[in-house]
Amino acid sequence: MAGDVIRTETNLPPEPAESRGEPEATTAGDPLESLRAELEARTREATETHDRYLRTLADFDNYRKRIAREREEWRRQAQSEILREILPVLDNFHRALAAEAGDGGAGFRAGVELIHRDFLKALERVGVRPFSAVGELFDPARHEAVARIERGDLADQTVVEETLRGYLFYGRVLRPAQVVVAVEPSPPPESDGVAS
Repeated sequence: MAGDVIRTETNLPPEPAESRGEPEATTAGDPLESLRAELEARTREATETHDRYLRTLADFDNYRKRIAREREEWRRQAQSEILREILPVLDNFHRALAAEAGDGGAGFRAGVELIHRDFLKALERVGVRPFSAVGELFDPARHEAVARIERGDLADQTVVEETLRGYLFYGRVLRPAQVVVAVEPSPPPESDGVAS
């Protein structure tokens, strides 16, 4: 006994399952359990990914709705600023209509001219400016031809009259001017020498 080595639990090799009285794990059971565990992990991962997807989708939908509300609010704010510029012009119309017509209409005309001037100033404050087209060459980006007139004294395609004034909004065409354009006179028809 003196030469016997005392074996402890920590330095002992594992005993075979049959000697411990435990049922031996079958080789077919291990892969099945590992597949089940992997399936459960993948299912859990898929559920978490789906939940994140649904939260992201809901967040995006809320973002889209918020942006739409903000855009609508910005649009209303811009409209209210423009309307505040125009309201004094409307006040001047009320004053002109309430004025006595005892001076033969001269006061009324002066009032309308004042309103016109005020209205143009209000439009300029919000970025709208009229532009003149008469005397310029026809430009399809700024002009809309509504008629042609033969004129030999002007260059071909020169604007001779505005039927409706054009406007720019911060340098871009808001409405093209409707114009009458000069064209070269067509040559007189040649006679073929046959008397009619």
